[in-house]
Amino acid sequence: MKKLHFTVDVDAPARHVWATMLDETTYREWTGAFNSDSNSDSHFEGTWEVGDTIRFVGLDSTGSVGGMIATVVDNRPGEFVSLEYVGQVLDGVDDTTSEIARAITGTHELYSFTEINSGTRVTVNVDSLDELASMFTELWLLALARLKDLAELTS
Repeated sequence: MKKLHFTVDVDAPARHVWATMLDETTYREWTGAFNSDSNSDSHFEGTWEVGDTIRFVGLDSTGSVGGMIATVVDNRPGEFVSLEYVGQVLDGVDDTTSEIARAITGTHELYSFTEINSGTRVTVNVDSLDELASMFTELWLLALARLKDLAELTS
């Protein structure tokens, strides 16, 4: 397991960047970076309330629904979000027992929002399977650039 770390400075207030990251509409836009198919419809199902289960899903190249399942561990508006993964979604079905699902269970994704002079520094810390780390590094950099653009455009 690799721990990946990313930061981006956004010229917008922390609460606005947090809202842009988690809003249903803008979430679809910035997370589109994780899907090569423009028709993937990357979105979440559930809420960002602490203790809730949330599914991050989209369509793969064959039109099947796939993604990840997490529990919202913490969510402090404009400050911090913590997710713990509990499985994956394969062909639209929750999977918590396969080898891959067990490998990602207990991994985390953390978002921190820190006020800086020019706006907000967003820090993302992600646990990644070793074999996916380089791919996720590339995709997270693209996704955070999109998030920055969206937040600055709408602030």
